[in-house]
Amino acid sequence: MKRVKMVLAYDGTNYCGWQFQSNGITIEEVLNRTLSELLREPVAVIGASRTDSGVHAEGNVAVFDTENRMPADKICFALNQRLPEDIRVLSSQEVPLGWHPRKQNCVKTYEYRILNRKIDMPTLRLYSHFCYFPLNEHHMRKAASYLVGEHDFKSFCTARGQAEDTVRTIYRADVVKERDMITITIKGSGFLYNMVRIIAGTLIKVGMGVYPPEHVEEILAARNRKAAGPTAPARGLTLIGLEYETELKKKIIGKNRDWEYQLIQTEIPEKKKAYLFINRCREDDFDGLLARVTHQAMRNGARQVYVCDKEKDDRIVPGKDYGYYPFSYGYDMLAMRKRVTLSDGGAEDVSSDQAFQGVWEKVSIWQTSPFCSIYNQVFYAVPNSATLTEKEAREYLVNSRWQLFLIKIRDRAVGFVILVDKEGELEIDSLGVLKEYRGRGLAREILERTEMTAAKMGKEFLSLTVASINTPAISLYKSAGFEHEGMISRWYVTEDGRDREALRK
Repeated sequence: MKRVKMVLAYDGTNYCGWQFQSNGITIEEVLNRTLSELLREPVAVIGASRTDSGVHAEGNVAVFDTENRMPADKICFALNQRLPEDIRVLSSQEVPLGWHPRKQNCVKTYEYRILNRKIDMPTLRLYSHFCYFPLNEHHMRKAASYLVGEHDFKSFCTARGQAEDTVRTIYRADVVKERDMITITIKGSGFLYNMVRIIAGTLIKVGMGVYPPEHVEEILAARNRKAAGPTAPARGLTLIGLEYETELKKKIIGKNRDWEYQLIQTEIPEKKKAYLFINRCREDDFDGLLARVTHQAMRNGARQVYVCDKEKDDRIVPGKDYGYYPFSYGYDMLAMRKRVTLSDGGAEDVSSDQAFQGVWEKVSIWQTSPFCSIYNQVFYAVPNSATLTEKEAREYLVNSRWQLFLIKIRDRAVGFVILVDKEGELEIDSLGVLKEYRGRGLAREILERTEMTAAKMGKEFLSLTVASINTPAISLYKSAGFEHEGMISRWYVTEDGRDREALRK
């Protein structure tokens, strides 16, 4: 058994869309029948985008499974000899059996073409919408710019659309005119039922002067289909293509006037953990945002998602289901502080290693790799830790407020500390010792030496943060004279305990 991916182009004029229907012939139906005849076995294709009746495509994607021994890259040539002239397979290739065209992160590109002239052109009538009223493409372009970003596109979705979640991300929305043809290009993470055609109908109204460009913002805010323009005819719409993500994004940022968040995915590949910071969110949107972004992280490979609501630390209800996922309390991040008791005269600089078992070595730009290696080893299972990349380490080094040190014993790096120079205090951003060197007093030594450094710099306080469930670290800091200053943030956690394939549907 193998799975074959096809890239498809078709003229949708004579078809009732992609998906099989009883009232007319569809692209899916033709492909299933032709593939079954070619490969001499029952075949059912799975499409990436279910285009509507009359909509065209230059780069739709579909997969099918087969036991036939014909090479995957040859199937497109054999299939095109049997397909009608208005459907073509542009390429075919084998992909992993688990690869699904609708379950991968991708960017879809649509174009909507408007023939804007006094008299229609017969040769273009099947591939563009004719509008004889002069359109202002500059106003249309400005109006389209308000669609870029992550928004609730409920106003741009046909009421009978089945999507419960109407939030989508638009990466690009542009309007270009060449001679008599106006082309609206929209790139997005996904689209709702009739979304692009309603956007086109709305932009046409803007071009006619019915709406000012700024009115698109009001339409988005209304979240009501009646607020937007009409649904433009299908013949002007073409699915240009799908670009699949080849590397997981380390950070996803969602920001508009209703919410702002960051999803950190750095630790998904190795630790299967993701961290969600919700900076602000309108009350009515909170549950949906939490469910939607958590599900995105799980689909991207996370097994655990940690969430911090920075606006309200008690808004997440433990045990409540947010979409598929119930959350439980995880831990608090606590602030701890200590007054520097050493005098400037009695303090030593970090360059002096007298009376200390560990030798401190200031990290240079050429040592970011070993520093990141030991940092990530130490913090692999520490709550609320993040994987440190060499790029991030270099960014610290070029900032004069940050200092990175490796702690060495007999030329072997066994620990580290990161210090941040702040007004009136020296912050210990993080410190750690390799597991096999713990219990030797190295961590306490790091604290003592850091206090000496703070005194040398004329600082009044040392500060740090620690997770409430990291009891060994808290005990160490308390014994060194640090006091609890308060809670910085509260974290909740959910785990993917259900069948992953069921969740992805």
